[in-house]
Amino acid sequence: MKKTLLFICAALSASALTYAQNRPGEGRANPGGPATTIAAVTQNLKKFDGYFNFYYDEKSGKIYLEIDKFDKEFLYFSSLVDGVGNGGAERGQASSVITKFVKVGPKIFLVEPVTNYRAVNGNPDEVKAVEHNFAKSVLFGFTPAAIEGDKVLVDFTSFVVRDVMHVGDDMGSGAANPGAAAVRGARTSGGGGYRLDDARSAVYMDNTKNFPKNTEFEAMLTFAGPSRGRLAPDPGSVTLNEHQAFIELPEPGYKMRKFDARSGFFNFQYLDFAAPMSEPLTKKFIERHRLIKKDPSAAVSEPVEPIVYYIDRGAQPIVKKALIEGGAWWNQAFEAAGFKNAFLVKELPEGADPMDIRYNVVNWVTRSGTPTRAFSYGASYIDPRTGEIIKGVVTLGSDRHRQDYLIAEGLLQPYIDGKPVSRQMEEMALARIRQLSAHEIGHTLGLTHNFAASPKDRASVMDYPYPRFNMKTDGTIDLSDAYAKGIGSWDKRAIIWGYSDFPKNVDENAALDKIMKETLAQGFKYIPDIGGNAHPMANQWEDGVNPIDQLNKLMTIRRKVLDNFSEKAIREGAPMATLEEVLVPMYLLHRYQLEAVAKSIGGLYFTHAVKNDGQEPTKMVEPAEQWRAFDAMMATITPDALALPEALIQKIPPRPSGFPGSVETFSGHTGPTFDPIAAAETAAETTIAYMLSNERAARLIEYNARDSKQPGLMAVLDKMIDQTWKATLPTGYKGQLQILVNNLVLKHLLMLAADARTGENVRGEALLKVHELKDWMTGKLPAAETKQKAALYFGLSEIEEFERNPDKFQPEPALEMPPGAPIGMPGMMDFEVMRQ
Repeated sequence: MKKTLLFICAALSASALTYAQNRPGEGRANPGGPATTIAAVTQNLKKFDGYFNFYYDEKSGKIYLEIDKFDKEFLYFSSLVDGVGNGGAERGQASSVITKFVKVGPKIFLVEPVTNYRAVNGNPDEVKAVEHNFAKSVLFGFTPAAIEGDKVLVDFTSFVVRDVMHVGDDMGSGAANPGAAAVRGARTSGGGGYRLDDARSAVYMDNTKNFPKNTEFEAMLTFAGPSRGRLAPDPGSVTLNEHQAFIELPEPGYKMRKFDARSGFFNFQYLDFAAPMSEPLTKKFIERHRLIKKDPSAAVSEPVEPIVYYIDRGAQPIVKKALIEGGAWWNQAFEAAGFKNAFLVKELPEGADPMDIRYNVVNWVTRSGTPTRAFSYGASYIDPRTGEIIKGVVTLGSDRHRQDYLIAEGLLQPYIDGKPVSRQMEEMALARIRQLSAHEIGHTLGLTHNFAASPKDRASVMDYPYPRFNMKTDGTIDLSDAYAKGIGSWDKRAIIWGYSDFPKNVDENAALDKIMKETLAQGFKYIPDIGGNAHPMANQWEDGVNPIDQLNKLMTIRRKVLDNFSEKAIREGAPMATLEEVLVPMYLLHRYQLEAVAKSIGGLYFTHAVKNDGQEPTKMVEPAEQWRAFDAMMATITPDALALPEALIQKIPPRPSGFPGSVETFSGHTGPTFDPIAAAETAAETTIAYMLSNERAARLIEYNARDSKQPGLMAVLDKMIDQTWKATLPTGYKGQLQILVNNLVLKHLLMLAADARTGENVRGEALLKVHELKDWMTGKLPAAETKQKAALYFGLSEIEEFERNPDKFQPEPALEMPPGAPIGMPGMMDFEVMRQ
């Protein structure tokens, strides 16, 4: 859930951490010079043996690092363990760079060399020229506390206890791109008004550990700042943890593989100034694990060393079993790539530490908060020199599956007096856990999302799946096929391309090209996160071969569920008011499919085609399909579609003590009582906002200009107004729902005309329709009945306010839906893969 990141990216600039210079006195020994031996300084200190030995003084809280590797590169990794939720400091953001310790006279420097600019296969003079043409960075400086042969001891405390992620700069600023914190921090100071308080900061020894191939440090940092906002219980005192690590780089022998935009893999890049003039300077390669056949000439061979993932011992047994089963699906893909027993999933051995770089891990993390929502992401430690994945780290929120359980409760309404509760809900939730395990592990194998997989029989676990359910002839819901089982056919093709190990006599580029041609010939489509918002078949949280047909199917199921919705949806003893928590996902059952269908309106089929690969780069959606999408969308905002049964409304009382409303319940305009019109507002607002987005409106005009058969913006607006404002107004409750929809259509029409970010052609056509609608309203007033007249007067007043000052027109925002995508994660953007 791929971009703010704990995923390590080699593309971090060489100056990313130059801000990390020490304050006066940092890392210094006593003025009299270093002690004669390390033993003398570390006497009575606790020693931690590992990659870099270190010592801890429990009395002073100081850390001493023993440096015995000079001029040897290693990976320096830093990350934010905790977030503050203001958009500028998010949990998991991280960076990594190549570093080394260097002796310069009496000082020890931690140096970041240039890695993004290279002279691969160049002569020594070319290599030297590149090294000297781009600045390196000294990240930190130390004065020895003791010297013993080739070993040097330094006071490392001030290196550990510092704001390496520059959270103080970001807090309160609401930085739009938290992943840029390390870079931005090198160029700013005090931007957020928060400063590190040394008196309330210390080394956090619980996560300061040592292993044979990695040394880990963590600090608890307190930032003092203005006592306002809601960054912490006391906003003037914000405490969080930051982590740093030194990691051994892999041994030589890894073979880099060139990146192909059609492959489904992440990539890293660098500039090669030794490249011939006939080749591009920018070199791109995929990120993947090292996997080598014992016998490369064999069609199927065991690996020299398998890829092994370890599941958190703390997960519940039934969940742990599902995590292992789902993760193990990937072995099917590696078998397709010619490997035997190359991918294994096991329980983490007793006594093993998930922070040990030698273990690929799936962490099952318990967090407080909304009980049906949690984050998940797949991250990796990557060698910036080669793109080799050193360690995969999957983090899954322990409450993630509860949202699926809630959906199943609404669909099945299983709580019938005297009858056992159906196990379908638990089975559906566990099926989701299997799929989620496979999905996040897939990211740590190097794979991106593929949001075009679901139409081809759910071809990839790297899609975001929506549970598949069907209505039986008796009107009951079948959840037996909620999630696909096993690795997807696209996933196999991706692993075949990315991990196949070819014999020495095989031309790798030709072999990879052959694999890609076979993949394309089999009809697979690959659309990742980038650009997918215009492609009708690249969608998140949707299902079905055709998105329009699927929306119609969901609306039929939704209506059946709503018409029969009752207290059977909640457990015995649950307050009747809590019907609303189960009602929300049922009322909004179609929410994700709406976005998928809207993409057909002004939509564009496209591929990431490569010259002469036979794919069609772009194709406008057929006009008839666009109008079919329009009709399906409009059908979701009719009064009949939005109305709830009167009997159901009467069953939902105000919230009792101890059961307040939450993000899982609807907002409203009626105070403590359940507001069915407000519920309709959240649903209708989503439909109309998708249909009248600025970008969609611009594409409608462009495509109609290029092909007159394409529906233009004015035709879409005319038809929308005809079916809302100009439609016959029903009476009663449904009449109020129609008035609500009419006002939302007008609001979005006015916003199209007013928004300076919208193209002038869009604003002009929207403005024309505003004036035409105003004339119609004015002419309709004399003969209108009372409720319609009130609605017309309100509409005219909105238009008049817009006309007085179009540039500053800001209508009252509509009520928002309770959080939705991604399922199980409120208020956060796609955190499944976080990349710098």
